[in-house]
Amino acid sequence: MMKRKREDKDSMDIIWQTPANPPLPQDYIFRNGIRYVRPYYFEFIAHVKNRWAGKTIVDLFAEEFKGRPYDYYVSAVKCGRIQVDGEMVPVSYVVKSSQKISHFVHRHEPPVMACEVPILLKEPDVLTVCKPASVPVHPCGQYRKNTVVGILQAEHGLAPVFPIHRLDRLVSGLLIMARNASKADSFRQEIEAGLVKKQYIAKVVGKFPESELIVDANIDYNAREGRSTAEVRDSAKGKVASTKFTRISCNGTHSIVLCEPVTGRTHQIRVHLQYSGHPIANDMLYISEQPVDRSINGSAADRSARISNASLTSNFGEKVPNECQENSNEDFDFDSMCTNCPNLAPKGFVISGLDEVAIRYDGDEEGLWLHCMRYSGPGWTYECPYPDWAKL
Repeated sequence: MMKRKREDKDSMDIIWQTPANPPLPQDYIFRNGIRYVRPYYFEFIAHVKNRWAGKTIVDLFAEEFKGRPYDYYVSAVKCGRIQVDGEMVPVSYVVKSSQKISHFVHRHEPPVMACEVPILLKEPDVLTVCKPASVPVHPCGQYRKNTVVGILQAEHGLAPVFPIHRLDRLVSGLLIMARNASKADSFRQEIEAGLVKKQYIAKVVGKFPESELIVDANIDYNAREGRSTAEVRDSAKGKVASTKFTRISCNGTHSIVLCEPVTGRTHQIRVHLQYSGHPIANDMLYISEQPVDRSINGSAADRSARISNASLTSNFGEKVPNECQENSNEDFDFDSMCTNCPNLAPKGFVISGLDEVAIRYDGDEEGLWLHCMRYSGPGWTYECPYPDWAKL
């Protein structure tokens, strides 16, 4: 649902979007091999937690969402960019438990590589595509339109679709989507019953062993660091995990390896390859045993993937001051209250409930040399072509 709000008689109408608004082809801008999303107005909603109750609306935001200055929150409350139960409130307003708080923001999504999402197979109940690296599968964190699901809807009119398995943002390859809830549930049952076989290929460091290698090592995921570690099987740490590896080819410097995960833990293939002594050759997170300081070197999207988004609706009804006006600058709308707009070119954001914290996004970030090649189950097999990097 969209709500239209004119903030000043001489300004343009502001249209506040919600998840009900489908992505459109004109939402995207392509520059130098990068797919950008035009910044847009969006409403985040959360409900007051017990520990927030009793705080003023400004103090709540200043204490819980530290990415913006205190004065911003004062201005946002005064002009109605922050509301309680759909109404403007004074800066001294004290919130109560379970009240609905809305934060209207000028939203900037991180860019992704400007690759198409090739459709491999289109059946009445199933759609398969080759997911490009750098593009998340579905809306999460700061991503909404710059996702496989969003791009398919905008460029092919395909909706709804239900991804039936996960692929990390930096991983490419086969993505299977059901086209209705019934088929999605059928796939889910087969996966949970252990009837589905998964095959990936990876380009790893060094000469991988010629004989088949099975790695049985627990996976212990640290959500704070966004990183997993491999632990010995009899360790109390982590979850049981097993992956079978088979060398396909080798040029003396790198090897192409078939990876068949038996379990499905976070970063399982990446960690088990590191554990084997042959990490993925461009995996900066696992190519060293030393943890990467992700607050400095980690990708924006990997961090944001751990942070969930709220559902949104809009309910503006009163005139607001001139400080909330919108102006236009080339392809990107400029909003004077937006803390990300001064540079105009889109940056990344970490989304935390009602707020966005500006962080730097590495536009040159490349995808991992890890590619989902094949999924097979009872009576069905879906495949994806090899990527260029797999040809040694």
